[in-house]
Amino acid sequence: MKKVFVILAATLSMSGAFAQTAASSAAPAAAATASSAEARAAQHQQRVEERIAYLHSSLKITADQEPQWKTFADVMRNNGQTMAGLYKQRAEGEAQRNALDDMKQYAQITQAHADDMQKLVTAFEPLYNSLSPEQKKLADVTFRHGQPTGHAKHKGKPHAKAPAAEAASGAEAAPAQ
Repeated sequence: MKKVFVILAATLSMSGAFAQTAASSAAPAAAATASSAEARAAQHQQRVEERIAYLHSSLKITADQEPQWKTFADVMRNNGQTMAGLYKQRAEGEAQRNALDDMKQYAQITQAHADDMQKLVTAFEPLYNSLSPEQKKLADVTFRHGQPTGHAKHKGKPHAKAPAAEAASGAEAAPAQ
């Protein structure tokens, strides 16, 4: 709950800073924001594709697992498109949004993220169940939040590969401190 409050407070404080720009520069700023938003959306999709390729490789997906993998990857792509669209919409409307609209839009993004995670879980379960014990250990390490090789805040590749390698060999990973 604290994390959500901190993110909400940061979002509101940042939107207030943007709202203080002069009205005379609103038109050029809006055009720049729109192209910037499109560039960020394209970068986001590229990161999704990189994450999909990374996961396919690190989980050592076999030919027999490809149908489940394709379903999972397609959900990741669709989720990425949904979030990119919402963030693009948010960036484009920055100058016109008041505090209430900002909170409503943040709630919409948060709800979409929760809905997308449910879709991802639904797609991941059959894939996970089809994995070998070695692959499950790799997945457990790769998807674990808070670990150096975990989700990495959607940035793509993990920071280190050692724990995944240890998990694959059956060694216990060092506990987080």
